[in-house]
Amino acid sequence: MSGMMKWSVIALYLPVVLCPGYAFGEEAQEMDVIVVTANRSETALHEVGSSITVITREEIEQRQQPFFIDLLRTVPSLDVVRNGGPGGLTYVGIRGDKPEHTLVLMDGVRMNDPASTGVSFDFATLTTDDIERIEILRGPQSTIYGSDAIGGVINIITRRGSGKPSGFVSTEGGSFGTALEKFALSGGTGLLNYSLGASRQDMGGISSAAEQYGNHETDGYHATSVATQLGIAPARNLDFECIVRYLSAKADLDNGGGAGQDDPNFIVRSEQAVVRSQGRLSLFDDRWEQKLGISFSNLDRKSRNNTDALHPSDLERSSFHGESLAFDWQNTLRLHKTNTLIMGVETREDKARSDYYSESSYGPYSSVFPGESDRITGYYLQDRISLWDSWFTTLGVRLDDHSRFGTETTYRFTSSYAVKQTGTRFKGSYGTGFKAPSLYQLYVPTYGNQALQPEKSTGWDLGVEQALLRGRVELSATWFANDFDDLIDFDSATSRYINTKRAESFGVELTATVTPTDAITLRAGYTWTKTKDKETGLELLRRPKNKFSIAANYRFVKKGNINLETAYVGKRQDVYFDPISYASTRVKLGGYLLVNLAASYDVTKWLQLFARVDNMLDREYEEAYGYGTPGISGYGGVKVSF
Repeated sequence: MSGMMKWSVIALYLPVVLCPGYAFGEEAQEMDVIVVTANRSETALHEVGSSITVITREEIEQRQQPFFIDLLRTVPSLDVVRNGGPGGLTYVGIRGDKPEHTLVLMDGVRMNDPASTGVSFDFATLTTDDIERIEILRGPQSTIYGSDAIGGVINIITRRGSGKPSGFVSTEGGSFGTALEKFALSGGTGLLNYSLGASRQDMGGISSAAEQYGNHETDGYHATSVATQLGIAPARNLDFECIVRYLSAKADLDNGGGAGQDDPNFIVRSEQAVVRSQGRLSLFDDRWEQKLGISFSNLDRKSRNNTDALHPSDLERSSFHGESLAFDWQNTLRLHKTNTLIMGVETREDKARSDYYSESSYGPYSSVFPGESDRITGYYLQDRISLWDSWFTTLGVRLDDHSRFGTETTYRFTSSYAVKQTGTRFKGSYGTGFKAPSLYQLYVPTYGNQALQPEKSTGWDLGVEQALLRGRVELSATWFANDFDDLIDFDSATSRYINTKRAESFGVELTATVTPTDAITLRAGYTWTKTKDKETGLELLRRPKNKFSIAANYRFVKKGNINLETAYVGKRQDVYFDPISYASTRVKLGGYLLVNLAASYDVTKWLQLFARVDNMLDREYEEAYGYGTPGISGYGGVKVSF
């Protein structure tokens, strides 16, 4: 066991040593956190057998991070990588899986981009505006969510209006020429609820290609977002809801990472629209609940890189368009207090097209993907059994029918057992997952392969949780493992995408939460992950073996708040691509420690002052080889509520 791991275990489980023996006999406080992602229905957190992390609105406000990705850096088993500053390609892997193995949902809408090579989700432009809660579900979840959930699900749930009309306006400024303005309004009655939010963000930015390699030209970022929600409930058992979100962003980028990659006029523009409408009907005293929904998402990305003094013969143009239209119908049957049956069907059509053109010293190059579509329809069934208010088990199966490769069946089993007398809970899950080939991998001219089969995974985890001192101390340990087969990769020998890769990952997640007083919350987490490419025996790229985080939050005099968080990411492997010869070489990225501090103070009930310092130690580090990261930076602002 490494030194880092030893100290992590000691730090996490020190409260066990310090607590008196009788603490183990005390009954823990009742946990009332409700999640929806684990079973597609409201479930108490302590009844969930899968591994899940919840980030609440309160925590989001305490940390003050404007970009969504920065909230995930302390979550166990999540690998976060951003290529450069804001606007650069940003992705997340769970427990050593590929970024495209993570399904991202927002209010029931699948956010993964059908036009991307692997149908992954780029977190580059996603902000924390209007988010009520984030649920991160780890392990294969294809049984209830179908393709793309091969490694886990990140579910983003936005705010709903309630009560008298209220809202706020805020403004923030700081390092790197940052300016951020926000507006929000919401309210609701028994019949009607609504919310409206908008934000504008402008940043001078940092150099996308790291300064340490001789790059100095800064790359800015500008974005505007609008979100609105309207709900109507004409009867107690009947309601309708519509959600619309729009984002427009412009990012300055460089040609890549490493030496000589500065580019003063490489610009990427993106526009995204998301719409979700849903109706809910409950019958027979809520024993039968139906949800019928329709979702639409559209994403356009365009890049332009004109010739300039540094690159007199280089020119580039590209555009990508992806859209999804989905229908879903879910039935929840509460047959008995011990048994709940969930069954449903969802069908989705994805469309994608793209084109690319470049000029260089090698001559012109053009690649056109004229556009293709596919349809996938899934039928799922899950039975949830509750016994003695202590043992909770789910059994699920799903059949997906893809227009290209046919059918795929997945299944999942989870169980949670609580020993109330000691505050102990045992949990575990086992499941299979699959991921359909992307439209690009199937149909792109020259490189596409219509004979591709789905990627597959099998994963399990076993864990134990212990509550002490009536819930003031909560400890958790989870052991997990995943096997991935038929992974799709580009084969240079045939110049096509083929099912050729096999990989595995396994590890341990340790967490601790301590609330010595109602005003103080301490959190710590450690993840040890081992990954391997079964074909080469090498560890997978950009997956650190060690990840550690500690966070402390202090609420004082009922008006002020201080939040301190640290995140350590260990050494990991990456690859360097030579821009001249196109040869690739493995390189090692060093570990790094980030420390962020945020504070706020309510001057009055309607006026709040806030400030934040990121990377307090001014560490120089890389998340991806050759790409820049921000040094020490400070921000401050004011929020007026009404």
